[in-house]
Amino acid sequence: MRAFIRQLGTGALLLLGGCTMIPAYHRPAAPVAATWPGETASHTDLGVAGFDDWRTFYRDPVLQTLIATALSNNRDLEIAQHQVEASSAQFDIENAALFPTLNGTAGANVQKMNSRIWSLSQGNGPFYMRQYAVGFGVSAYEIDLWGRIRSASHASFDRYVADALGRESMRLSIIASVSTAMLNWVANNQALLVTRNVLDNRRHTYDLVQQTANIGSGTQLDVAEAESALRDAETNLQIYTRQREQAMNQLELLVGTPLDAATRAALERKSSLEGIAPFPDVPEGLPSDMIARRPDILSAEQTLRAANDDIGAARAEFFPKIQITAANGTASNNITRLFQSGMGAWNVAPQITLPLFDAGRLTAQLHQAKARKKEEIARYEKTVQTAFREVADALAGRGTYLEQLRAQVALVEASNRQYRLALARFKGGYDPYLDTLVAQRTLYAAQLGAITTRLQQMSNAVTLYKTLGGGWSETVAPRRSPITDHLL
Repeated sequence: MRAFIRQLGTGALLLLGGCTMIPAYHRPAAPVAATWPGETASHTDLGVAGFDDWRTFYRDPVLQTLIATALSNNRDLEIAQHQVEASSAQFDIENAALFPTLNGTAGANVQKMNSRIWSLSQGNGPFYMRQYAVGFGVSAYEIDLWGRIRSASHASFDRYVADALGRESMRLSIIASVSTAMLNWVANNQALLVTRNVLDNRRHTYDLVQQTANIGSGTQLDVAEAESALRDAETNLQIYTRQREQAMNQLELLVGTPLDAATRAALERKSSLEGIAPFPDVPEGLPSDMIARRPDILSAEQTLRAANDDIGAARAEFFPKIQITAANGTASNNITRLFQSGMGAWNVAPQITLPLFDAGRLTAQLHQAKARKKEEIARYEKTVQTAFREVADALAGRGTYLEQLRAQVALVEASNRQYRLALARFKGGYDPYLDTLVAQRTLYAAQLGAITTRLQQMSNAVTLYKTLGGGWSETVAPRRSPITDHLL
């Protein structure tokens, strides 16, 4: 027993004293500018200005309910969660190879000797040779002297973290998609309400024009123009009715379940985009390295780390492998004496395997690992560049959409005044109906334009929140630890 423990202890010391051949990791320099286009760096206290939870950005109660339901029911997110669990299990499998597997054994071997051979030396009759053994042992345990197993374990862990971060990236996308879908539904609902009002006005105007034509103060051309405007409004009514229903279908698909009566009723009460709780403003002067906290960038970096770890495993393949098979227990040819004193038995069988000739297989594996690392470096840099452009585009829209919306609202007010004056002059008999029709169409287009612009402005805020990684507070990247519940 002591010798057996001594042998295992020797193996453990070799394992603890071993090294890895993983190259030193250096994060690639971000191939982007230090500041966003049109922005100047500042010393904004990002920890105060940022958000720790999506509810502090999406403040509307109905929107919060929809997002929370989607995060619980969305099938894509569920698939990603199972992928993370599978990656976690794979890491446990790889990590378990660092430790010996201890097995309990019990066996018997009974062999009948040939009676003719036995009778020549010992006498007549068959003879049975019996051997019984009970014990425990380690089979083909590899001492990780060169870090091959540890490199594989590190790579598996990095891929697990990458999958967990990928799930977080998907979570942000789902939040943004649900928000955009609700904004689209409200915008179509608002356009539908405006169209209904326009339709009512055009019906009233059509009746008025017919009356003026009947008494001789109007023409049939005026009647035809009024009817054309009426039919145009009826067509738009069906368009926005259809688009609103399609927006609802998209929303329910993202949420993952049909909306309950209370949520649907609360959503139906959203008659305009102005009725949605506004999103907080983004502080000025955000540094471009803020995007390093985005889950997709962190995930790409963890995948790069895994590729770097694979190089260490490929390098270790060039060196000898040391495996130990050992057992300890009792053995006897008589089962009644199996556990008596003096029946103890043990064996240790170390084995060293040294690669001598493999036709270049190990060299090719190392070249493959290095090439894949270069591939992941390029993919990481592309991810950073894409993220930089997404944020830059969203920041460019932040100010321009607000100014565009102010101008569009002013256009609605001016068009409304124009329409009222034109209608009054038409009723008074001073101007033909064509002037009223033009003013009416101008007002309707301005109203729809205001809805579209406000939708774009609010959708841009949602996009900016998403592209900044779910806010703009400074967040420390996850540590290299198996405890990653905060990522899940």
